[in-house]
Amino acid sequence: MKAMILAAGRGERMRPLTDHCPKPLLKVAGIPLIEHHINKLAQSGITDIVINYAWLGEMISTYLGDGKQFGVNISYSPENNGALETAGGIIQALPLLTKNKGNEPFMLINGDVFTDFNFADMPILANDCLAHICLVNNPEHNKKGDFIFDNHQLKNIQNQSALKLTTLQTYTFSGISVFHPDFFKSENNCQASKLGPMLKRAVDKGKVSASILSCAWTDVGTPERLANLNK
Repeated sequence: MKAMILAAGRGERMRPLTDHCPKPLLKVAGIPLIEHHINKLAQSGITDIVINYAWLGEMISTYLGDGKQFGVNISYSPENNGALETAGGIIQALPLLTKNKGNEPFMLINGDVFTDFNFADMPILANDCLAHICLVNNPEHNKKGDFIFDNHQLKNIQNQSALKLTTLQTYTFSGISVFHPDFFKSENNCQASKLGPMLKRAVDKGKVSASILSCAWTDVGTPERLANLNK
């Protein structure tokens, strides 16, 4: 299995830290966020990694190189005309993700999360699913959650009444997932587009499975959260 690390975001909420440093190179315990992911992927036996980049992206490729020093092989998908958002970036990178792998599913990791999740424990895609997403308990900054996960069924919050939502447990998408290339088959261009709406449409069609992580996880979206991790 290959893995893609999403690293093209501008990191607006992290400013001024990201004015001169791309968010994936911000450090936790003295090591860049993206390096933590690469080390964990290597430890899990996943050594073919694709990384997209835009804002200050050359700093990422200069720091990581071809990945040999980490025991992996890194390919880059530069977004030279500006960030393509999550879905657009993945679609542009699909030729790299499917090269020598055909239609094999790939792991997708947000470059701005910090976790001790063992990537080797990622569930395999069920035959009737095009994606599997890992959920976490709702953090303080996303108390309403992103999805309902009830009786092993994943549902969109938007489709539920306010009354029903009070009786159902909601969870937050962790930014860790597995996708089949066919998930993006209907999208035939690399224009800037977000993954969220596509994911919700697929959930409505019953094409997405889920599991709940029981590990340390932080969305490193603000300087305060980064500082808390480094205490």
